[in-house]
Amino acid sequence: MKQSTVDLLEAAGLSVDAVTRIVAAALEEDLGTPARDVTSLATIDAAQQSTGDLVARASGVVAGLPVAAAVFDLASDGAASFVAQVTDGVRVARGDVLATVTGSTRSLLAAERTALNLLCRLSGVATHTRAWADRLAGTKTRVLDTRKTTPGLRVLEKYAVRAGGGTNKRMGLYDVAMVKDNHAVAAGGVVAAYRRVREAFPDVPVQVEVTTVDEAVAVVAAGADFLLCDNMKPDQLREVVTAVGDRAELEATGGLTLEMAAEYAATGVHYVSVGALTHSSPILDIAFDLRPQ
Repeated sequence: MKQSTVDLLEAAGLSVDAVTRIVAAALEEDLGTPARDVTSLATIDAAQQSTGDLVARASGVVAGLPVAAAVFDLASDGAASFVAQVTDGVRVARGDVLATVTGSTRSLLAAERTALNLLCRLSGVATHTRAWADRLAGTKTRVLDTRKTTPGLRVLEKYAVRAGGGTNKRMGLYDVAMVKDNHAVAAGGVVAAYRRVREAFPDVPVQVEVTTVDEAVAVVAAGADFLLCDNMKPDQLREVVTAVGDRAELEATGGLTLEMAAEYAATGVHYVSVGALTHSSPILDIAFDLRPQ
């Protein structure tokens, strides 16, 4: 991958190796092995060069331009030139040119769908996240994502959440311990489960799911400093906020919708987690248009 693409990915805080693996797998899925675009091979001269534009077909927040650059880069063996016209995280309107790409016409068309699939998906996540961030503006509450991500795309979807103004909760089962209902059942209670995790992994952050005020008070007394308040109504959340005070960070979770954002922020919780950011965001419609020869 050429340095300009590497620079874009690193500036976005994305792992070059991780993005390369994702993009290579996506291109192989579309082009097969050995790689070929039979339509373009039959209709376009090998020497033909073209310039095309990535263009927004709807208003929203852009995310994934460095990833799209990586697609065109890999599909062209580093020969394509990718120039971003905007940066990830900005709002765009229908008709805005997001990036311009120049290279072999065959390679541009071979990359087109894979680049758009990723860019549209990530921009959709960022647009949805921005709607939540806007609703929470002026409060202390931030919107968190979850692990309800598309298999293989987690690092990109969580990047899109950040681009949209949200916060990543944890990347996986390895970096943060999260005691949920099934752990509590298996361990003999939420406090017992918390203590076992704390003893086994003293340096790993621990988050604990609670469903009642009594559970919240008990597990905080045991040392927990981050609680997931699962499926609690606003009145119950206020009770937890009052009972726990500043001894723990509090997250409201479970079936939240955008219409509920302000009401839940008003309870005093630090976070609301929204699985729909990554499992149900509609794409942002973006096209790739070749300029006339």
